[in-house]
Amino acid sequence: MFTGDLPFQAVHDSGEMPYIALAPMEGLMDGTFRELLTAVGGIDHCVTEFIRVTQQVFPEKVFYRLCPELHNGGRTLAGTPVHVQLLGSDPEFMAANAAKAASLGALAIDMNFGCPAKTVNRSQGGAVLLQYPDLLHRIATEVRKAVPAHIPVSAKMRLGFKDKTLALENAAALADGGIQWLTVHARTKTEGYRPPAYWSWIAEIKKVVDIPVLANGEIWTPKQAIQCQQESHSDLLMIGRGLVATPDLGHIIKDPDYQPMSWLQHLNLLEKLSESLQDLTDKQLTDRLKQWLHYFSMHSPIIKEVFDQVKREKDRVTFFSALDRAKVSLSVEHT
Repeated sequence: MFTGDLPFQAVHDSGEMPYIALAPMEGLMDGTFRELLTAVGGIDHCVTEFIRVTQQVFPEKVFYRLCPELHNGGRTLAGTPVHVQLLGSDPEFMAANAAKAASLGALAIDMNFGCPAKTVNRSQGGAVLLQYPDLLHRIATEVRKAVPAHIPVSAKMRLGFKDKTLALENAAALADGGIQWLTVHARTKTEGYRPPAYWSWIAEIKKVVDIPVLANGEIWTPKQAIQCQQESHSDLLMIGRGLVATPDLGHIIKDPDYQPMSWLQHLNLLEKLSESLQDLTDKQLTDRLKQWLHYFSMHSPIIKEVFDQVKREKDRVTFFSALDRAKVSLSVEHT
């Protein structure tokens, strides 16, 4: 178990372990979603969706769009730190954009070497770079040099691109480049998001680096969180889809006496999300709500019934009317 000081929080606020970070999820985990989930609590830090670095230094508006929390000292309204993530393959432009983010108040800079998306990999970003340990080292070195010493720099990687043969070498290359901690998604790019996650590989990585390592991948329940800690030898966890499906999973994992949210409390979060997305068209909004509702339904038969009753609605008024009818009928049925 990790017992030292965390470089991204000198003292863990509550003293509770494990430490739980909210993973970035492209197209889902935006500022609005981070506000909702960190308001529920149990999350120690968040990471933004990646800023895709090309041959330019982005203007301020790009950083503020992907990380609106920069207007609030780099934290959500609940006070949870948010780290700015960059994705790219050019060491100089990655460094320059990292410096720009730091100048705008980013609390930490994270580098994405884990994204498995084909469009990203084709443009030499994300997990495809795991084939080139020397390049990982150069990127990490340049970014670390460009960012003020008091601002941590971290990286996220998978176990490899096609296979795991370079997993240890890649981790060592990033650590030697000067990063303060490493997050490892315990699958290769080829393995995608298919179970299982190979948490024991994280324990092997921890043997070759002297920095904290966060374990990520296939953590949906407290039981899986415990198993991940045992196999990875790390009590620093990063969770993505599991926290979308169960917003209070952080509390459930940390506190055996915690009373989990009810299915009605889960559904009430949809209304809060809707209130924050007034500018979307009806279809855009209902698609977003149904996406979250689908995640909820994965672990709740009751919410699965709700999802089945509203999944064809495309108008926001009819969607919430159907949602309200489902809530009333199921409340009677399950009391």
